[in-house]
Amino acid sequence: MASPAEEDLKKALSDLKSQNPSLGIPKIHALLLASHPDWTVSEKRTRKILQSQGLVQSGQSSIIVPTSRLISGLDVKKWTTKVEPRYFDKRRGKGLVAVEPISEGELIWKEDPLVLAPEWDYFDKQVRGVACWHCSTPLQHTGLEVPCRADGSSANYCPARFCNRLCLVRSDKTHALLCPAQNPASSKLLRYARDKQWLALYAYAQVIARFILENQNDAAALKEDLEVVRSFAQIGMEERFRNSAAVLGQEPDREAWKRGHELLVQTFFDPPTADGKKKLKKIIRKPLSPELEKELLDYDTGFLSGIGLMNLNLENHGGLYVLHSHMNHSCQPNVSVRHLDPRTALSRIFMVAKTDIAPGEELVVSYVDPNMSYNRRQAELRQWGFNCTCPRCLEQAKDAKVAAPAHGEAREGLDIGELERELKLGLGVM
Repeated sequence: MASPAEEDLKKALSDLKSQNPSLGIPKIHALLLASHPDWTVSEKRTRKILQSQGLVQSGQSSIIVPTSRLISGLDVKKWTTKVEPRYFDKRRGKGLVAVEPISEGELIWKEDPLVLAPEWDYFDKQVRGVACWHCSTPLQHTGLEVPCRADGSSANYCPARFCNRLCLVRSDKTHALLCPAQNPASSKLLRYARDKQWLALYAYAQVIARFILENQNDAAALKEDLEVVRSFAQIGMEERFRNSAAVLGQEPDREAWKRGHELLVQTFFDPPTADGKKKLKKIIRKPLSPELEKELLDYDTGFLSGIGLMNLNLENHGGLYVLHSHMNHSCQPNVSVRHLDPRTALSRIFMVAKTDIAPGEELVVSYVDPNMSYNRRQAELRQWGFNCTCPRCLEQAKDAKVAAPAHGEAREGLDIGELERELKLGLGVM
């Protein structure tokens, strides 16, 4: 038994907390001792490091703060030389800071998604075969379009079509496990996500599919992508809903959560039919480790955390982007996210400066419509785990009625029904 070095302990605790964001200090400490039986570490030391690293929130806060950390070894220069990631503190987490002058209107970087769960109108176009299944760009009938690799005679026909062979090849990272012809169990999952308009579930399915397929023959890619996803801002669904409970005043749809979890398990691990099991075995010849399977699919510490992670990090149009995920919020954003190439690269985002940005200044976007009232913005931002204190909000707070309402009582000018619908649509079932 030995006391670990400070840096080793910090890394171990950071990894455990990122994998189990909903667990408190005592349970994280127990996991630490279980995973490192040769270490001697007191709970007091665990608490001190978790707090110093911003991995737990203050007990005085009424809002549960997401956890995040920097991505180890991230090569930002493949996107831009203008910015660098920085960890601020436990409430703000990580962000992006300018390292070179950036001019108003300048394209800072462009980025393709790690996974894409497109808005439902584009998903419907994909199902009809008129939009690329990989990048969601409307097909232009150029003669370069190609169908899914699956046998077209299958009883479970796959409608997927792709812009060209490049998109088809890129889709190999996820498509086989979400193809109704190759993995029939995925059909119910996709229909359920569509019926519930649950983008977070669809996106999480894409992430799991990517991990499983990388595990078959690309251990290095799996390791890299796991590091990326584990570093994203995270908050569990229960905690996310608790942040908004004072505004919504009602219980979340836990039955929908449980059904979504059940369908994920069936899709990737336990299809309900013999034919489905047989087809899944053709795709998955090397199963995930039990530890990783639990991390992804354990209902409380895996699934609800994963769905919460999707909610926090999905861009408005449904993509999960590595560098974009570093962006913090301000109601006076200095960067806008644009989709400038809808004909040939709809899923690609372009980060454009709204103002001049000096070296050392943080790059920020708005998570909500900045044209909404102060109270409305603050209410919606609770789902991200913070009250906004940007200069604009501090100024408007002087004139706004900011006292917390009674449980379930609407703030002035706030349509609770509309807010509830917005929280559900696109960002997941509450």
